[in-house]
Amino acid sequence: MAGRSAPTVRRIRVATELRRLREHAGITATEASRVLGTSQGQLSNVETARFGVSAARVRAMARSYDCSDQAFIDALVNMAEDRTRGWWEEYREILPAGLLDLAEVEHHATRLSTAVTVHIPGLLQTTDHARELFLQVVPELPPPEVEHRVSFRIKRQAVLFRDPPTPYRAIIHEAALRMQFGGPAVTKRQLLHLLEMSERERVTIQVLPFAAGSFPGSGQSLFYSGGAVPRLDTVHLDQSHGPVFLDAEAQLCKYRVLLERMEAQALPPTQSQDLIRSIVQTL
Repeated sequence: MAGRSAPTVRRIRVATELRRLREHAGITATEASRVLGTSQGQLSNVETARFGVSAARVRAMARSYDCSDQAFIDALVNMAEDRTRGWWEEYREILPAGLLDLAEVEHHATRLSTAVTVHIPGLLQTTDHARELFLQVVPELPPPEVEHRVSFRIKRQAVLFRDPPTPYRAIIHEAALRMQFGGPAVTKRQLLHLLEMSERERVTIQVLPFAAGSFPGSGQSLFYSGGAVPRLDTVHLDQSHGPVFLDAEAQLCKYRVLLERMEAQALPPTQSQDLIRSIVQTL
C-alpha cells in the first residue's frame, strides 16, 4: 500500500466507513488486526486514510465485521479501486484543499441537491456573478486567485453538461434572486442564466418565495450529494472558513428532512420560472 500526502476525499470516506463498520461490530483495533493478519499500525494507516486499501482487503474487512449489505460493500470497493486524478488536481497547489474535495464529491455524485438563502448556487452562477462574489472575500484575494477561483467554479459546472448530466435540484430563496451582486446588469444576466438552466435536462430549480414565511434551515446554505448508496451520501455546509463535510447517518437524515421540507414549501418549477421572470422585468 502506497502512502500519499494528500488523500482524496473518497479515500478518506472509505477509511471512515471501514472504521465505522469495525466499531459497529464491537471489534477493537487489536482484535481486527489479528483476524485480518495485519499489524495495528497498518490497520490504523488504512482507517486514517494514510494508505489506500485494495478491493480484496475491503471485502475481507467487511466479512470480518459481519457486514451483509452487498450494495454498500460493492460501492466501497469501487471507491477504493478508483485511483484516478480528476481535473481539479491541477488546482492542488493553487486553491484550498476543501474546494478540491467539493469538486471531487460533485464529480462522483449520483444526484445533487442544494438549498440557498442569499447566494445563487455555485453550479448555476455566471462568470460575472462568481467574480463579484470572490472580489468581496475578506481578507481580499489577489487578482490571480480571484480568477483561479472563478475558473474553478465554472469548471465544476461540467457535471450538469456531461452525458448523462447529474440530476440536480436547486432550492433558491427569493432573497438570493433579488441581491444585486455586481449591479442590475450582472444580476439580470444571472437570472436569465437561471431560466436557461431550468430548461436543461435533469435540472430542477424551485424558488422559496418571501410569502412562504419561515422555513427549516433558513439560517444556512446546504449542499447534498448522493452516493452510490444512501449510506454514502454527503452533506456539504459552506462556512466562512471553508467547506465542512458531514456523513454520519444522523446528520444525513437531518439534512434529508430539511431539504424535503424546503422543497415542499417552495414554488413548483413552472411558478418558480414565472417569479424569476417577474424579477428580471424590474431590472
